[in-house]
Amino acid sequence: MTIGQLLYRLCTLVCCVCLLCFWGTSCRQGKPEPDRDNYSAPDTCTYLFGICIDSLNVLNYTVKQGDNLSAIFSKIGFSVNQSENIYKASSELLDPKKLQPGLHYYALSTQDSLEAVRYVIFAKSRIEHVVIDLTSDEIDVYPYQREITQKQKFVSGSIQSSLWNAIEKQGASSLIAIQMEDIFAWQINFFAIQPKDSFQILYTESFIDDTLSINISSIDGAVFMHGQKTFIAIPFVQDSIVEYFDEEAQSLQRAFLKAPLNYSRISSGFTNSRFHPILRVNRAHHGVDYVAPAGTPVKSIGSGKVVARGYEAGGGGNYLRIQHNSVYTTSYMHLRGFADGIQVGKQVQQGEVIGYVGSTGLSTGPHLDFRVFRNGTPINPLTMESPPAYPVRPELRDSFEVVKQQVLEKLQVTSYELQEKVSESDPPSERAEGGS
Repeated sequence: MTIGQLLYRLCTLVCCVCLLCFWGTSCRQGKPEPDRDNYSAPDTCTYLFGICIDSLNVLNYTVKQGDNLSAIFSKIGFSVNQSENIYKASSELLDPKKLQPGLHYYALSTQDSLEAVRYVIFAKSRIEHVVIDLTSDEIDVYPYQREITQKQKFVSGSIQSSLWNAIEKQGASSLIAIQMEDIFAWQINFFAIQPKDSFQILYTESFIDDTLSINISSIDGAVFMHGQKTFIAIPFVQDSIVEYFDEEAQSLQRAFLKAPLNYSRISSGFTNSRFHPILRVNRAHHGVDYVAPAGTPVKSIGSGKVVARGYEAGGGGNYLRIQHNSVYTTSYMHLRGFADGIQVGKQVQQGEVIGYVGSTGLSTGPHLDFRVFRNGTPINPLTMESPPAYPVRPELRDSFEVVKQQVLEKLQVTSYELQEKVSESDPPSERAEGGS
């Protein structure tokens, strides 16, 4: 081999090595190594009031009768100076006068020998809280509202004793029964429920943090079978008010009269403490006093049955009580006398004259003491909700029909799905016997 040939081969080898180095560098630049410093694992923290508590101890306390903020801060472990600083920092959001017994407060501390408190949380209600952040030199105080979620649900069943018991038996909230009684108050006497009456109810329930039920937000549709009749409730918005209508777009509610008489003025309103002009003591006045000339006709604010008539010497004088349905009852006191034919058991119509203004019993002058009871509890007649008992307006009928169809279809589908689940859970032998 000549010297020229040897030099040629050496040059070729050097070029190949250079090319290999270049390709290797390019490949490494095109596919960079992962940046391990920037890698973050998925967030797996457990949160409470928006705070990650994985490295914190959580102590849950209950406000007791007589507790104040100073005593609470001392119980948590703060010194007098620390308590004073926290009190000043939280004064705008945490009113010590509204510290209600039974509400909870929490102390979140470090999981070490010092157990330093990093957060204090006070509940103002089941939803609203105040968070005191002590993680830095400057105390940070801010409101926190727990998340409220809405879930639409369905319940159905057959009644053996009461609607309340039947709903609870299905594992649903008994609050549904109260709303159902309000919705069908004018169609169904819930004190006369018959065995085998049944119901299907579509409703929305509110939850805190998706787990703790707080109330029934709405009844979204219902079918109630009572005796030989079927009653349907379709919610529909008219005049910015949600009312319930039957399948013919007729309102399920019947309006009360605004007042049981034409009056000059109101001398006393609904209150839990009023100075009685004769007894000279403060006591509750759960009614409205309408001042009017003696003999002014008094009318029933709604249709119903007279359930009480008499004389109460120590208070109401001549009085009448009318039961309108299973929910509402009204009382009329200090009457001079009763209208002809008004006796216990008589059915009266809305606007019918039942008596006359007087000053019998403990009274300083002619007036009517008028009271309204809802499920046996007195309510303020002046603020009592009484939506107009009008049908769906003609221009809204098409919209109502769409809503009605959606509600009825949903009731039917959910009822069918529930029956399918029950059927699937039955033993095969039972399903076979049912099919035969």
